[in-house]
Amino acid sequence: MKPIKFPFETPPEIGQAIEIADGILWLRLPLPMALDHVNIYALRDGDGWCVVDTGYHSKKGLAIWEDILEHALGGDPVTRVFLTHHHPDHVGMVGWLQSQKGAELWTTRTAWLYSRMLTVDTQEIWPKESLQFFYEAGMDDEIFAARKADRPFNFSDIVYPMPLGFRRVRDEETIQIGGRDWVVRTGDGHSPEQATLWCDAENLVIAGDQILPGISPNVGVYPTEPLADPLSEWLTSCERFQSLANDDHFVMGGHKLPFTGLPRRMSQLIENHHSALERLEEFLETPNTAHGCFPVLYKRKIGMGEYGLALVEAIAHLNHLYLADKITRAKDKNGVWQWQRK
Repeated sequence: MKPIKFPFETPPEIGQAIEIADGILWLRLPLPMALDHVNIYALRDGDGWCVVDTGYHSKKGLAIWEDILEHALGGDPVTRVFLTHHHPDHVGMVGWLQSQKGAELWTTRTAWLYSRMLTVDTQEIWPKESLQFFYEAGMDDEIFAARKADRPFNFSDIVYPMPLGFRRVRDEETIQIGGRDWVVRTGDGHSPEQATLWCDAENLVIAGDQILPGISPNVGVYPTEPLADPLSEWLTSCERFQSLANDDHFVMGGHKLPFTGLPRRMSQLIENHHSALERLEEFLETPNTAHGCFPVLYKRKIGMGEYGLALVEAIAHLNHLYLADKITRAKDKNGVWQWQRK
């Protein structure tokens, strides 16, 4: 396997574009978090553009998008939006491009259903099931109290309302964008039925968050399905993509830099979780909570900003071992789950 390389080491400035393959532009939009950007791609498609993913909806995001349409895309219309998955940094501006700019949405049925459902499911106070889920995971007392006191995050805060109507894409379907044939290949774990695009003739991959360099996409369990095993789905997807990977694939992900060396990266993504599971199982010779497992799962101190994602990923690893019958769980006297190796 060849090493991972980055053909374009300098990313575009916010709202500007770099052509990284014939007819494919790389753009970035800002995010208000430690991972401070999301990549989007614009593919020349006849007289217009097909845009892959869209960033958050905000006043700033609207202004950046208006500038992108006028300058980076040369005033030509966005005729299609291809949405890789339902997370708000990817779907945030989809509805605006549909309803205000006339674009057609192409995505998987699951991504559309989650996006549409979550934008209309607004909560002014935390559902009791969510608070119970966090409490039973052993969430830090101070963070739990602050979360309980705050208004919950809602998709509609940063996702533009989505109109009815989309064009469904399916796993292994071939679609044409800009004169290229792209095979849709879906993956799970980070998000359900996430769509990636593979131009096999030219070794091009538009990967969303399914395949990223340098960081492992978050794999988490949430109150909606507290005994889910997304890690199993994630590993299965990684193994599938590993079987398709070659060293010449040029991978354009939703974050960080486009890269080559896909076989090595897939091996790293798989090994990352297998080694974490091994460490975790050994660590649980003594019972502990999901929060208590942070030191063995993460190599850095977890701050307030990333705490929520760290907690749901810890639960994902615990659920995976539990459903594989390698660990047990029982509530302590305070009603918090304690996990222990068999």
